[in-house]
Amino acid sequence: MSQMPPQAALSKCPSCAEPLESGDRFCGACGHDLSVAAVPQNDTPTLTMSGGAVPRPAAPADDPQGPGRPPYAARPDASGAEAPAPAHPRQPAQASSGVRFDRPAEPDEYPLQAPDPRVAAEAAAEEGAAVCVACRAGRVDSDGYCENCGHAQPRERDHMEQEDGPVAAVSDRGLRHHRNEDAFAVGRAALPDGSPAVVAVVCDGVSSATRPDEASLAASRAASDCLLAALPRGTHPQQAMHDAIVAAARAVDALAGEPATAREHTPHQNAPACTFVGAVVTSGLLVVGWVGDSRAYWVPVDRAAPAARLTEDDSWAAQMVAAGLMNEAEAYADERAHAITGWLGADAYELEPHTASFKPDRPGVVVVCTDGLWNYAETAEEMAEAVPLDAAVRPLHSARVLVGHALDGGGHDNVTVAVLPFPAPPQGAGSA
Repeated sequence: MSQMPPQAALSKCPSCAEPLESGDRFCGACGHDLSVAAVPQNDTPTLTMSGGAVPRPAAPADDPQGPGRPPYAARPDASGAEAPAPAHPRQPAQASSGVRFDRPAEPDEYPLQAPDPRVAAEAAAEEGAAVCVACRAGRVDSDGYCENCGHAQPRERDHMEQEDGPVAAVSDRGLRHHRNEDAFAVGRAALPDGSPAVVAVVCDGVSSATRPDEASLAASRAASDCLLAALPRGTHPQQAMHDAIVAAARAVDALAGEPATAREHTPHQNAPACTFVGAVVTSGLLVVGWVGDSRAYWVPVDRAAPAARLTEDDSWAAQMVAAGLMNEAEAYADERAHAITGWLGADAYELEPHTASFKPDRPGVVVVCTDGLWNYAETAEEMAEAVPLDAAVRPLHSARVLVGHALDGGGHDNVTVAVLPFPAPPQGAGSA
């Protein structure tokens, strides 16, 4: 059995200087192995930064090599032969100034060479790649980040605008949410008698559900396609709206099973879901349809006439008011006010499409919006004050103004609004 060679007893730990007792093999304070022979350090001690020089140890007075022999010359060994000189002779020590200069100076920072914006932009344009909106130099990678500065690029749905003749819509992510979960669709069609019809659909993804942005997009597209296909065939606008809501619900339901891995990653989330509100305007009829708490408002061109809200929310607050348990102010001040009781989605209790038709006796505009707008203009009077006076002839401008109204109010939610004029102008007429 191999044994450690005997060593002289130590009085204190060579690592932490803790006092030792006879027979100790390990330090009780730091655990240092006392059987390992301490290797003497031959390093320059750390110097203070007080400004005073710390002298190095003086060289021995008696040099056995003699004054004329360099300190690194070969020395004779025990047999009388000279041992070779060290490969890297130690340089003579210099006086210290209190700061160590034995390390190369390091820069304060290591700046990266930024590409020339003109060259980078031209190269990105030639390759068809998007250019960063922040530095205007780097290319945008497939994940939506700049390869030069790392800035996240705006998503396509962060801000959307569309105008189709006399109808327009604007959607914005808002100031607090990380993505836009709203979606819209606008369009126009000709009825069998040749008279015009204008269509707008707005959907708000339910944030507590999985993939709400996909739900709102699927619902708005399905409903719009259904309406624009049914109206030219002569389907009554109110029946067409009902069918469009059913088509939108089916489109959202279909998302619950695809992709197959979606529920594996989020097994405890609800199925994709969204709210719905839509409007169809003809030359003499106004039809609205809804599920959830997205709304439609009527604002006459003559502001002396009263404005009106055309929809009733599927929400906790609306139920409390309908049951007579609270007045509207009390209900909407409650933290449960915006809990919806109706939505489109595979886990909806029961689909109840709401539709209503009106025959206004004067011109005006229909404002179709999510709660991201009406939170800042809840009553019909407040909405009328926010709508520009020329909204009937400048729908896109008006939609932008209304979105700006919500952002100025705080922008706590996604904001989406569509503006439709009544009566629907003849084919070929557009916004000013």
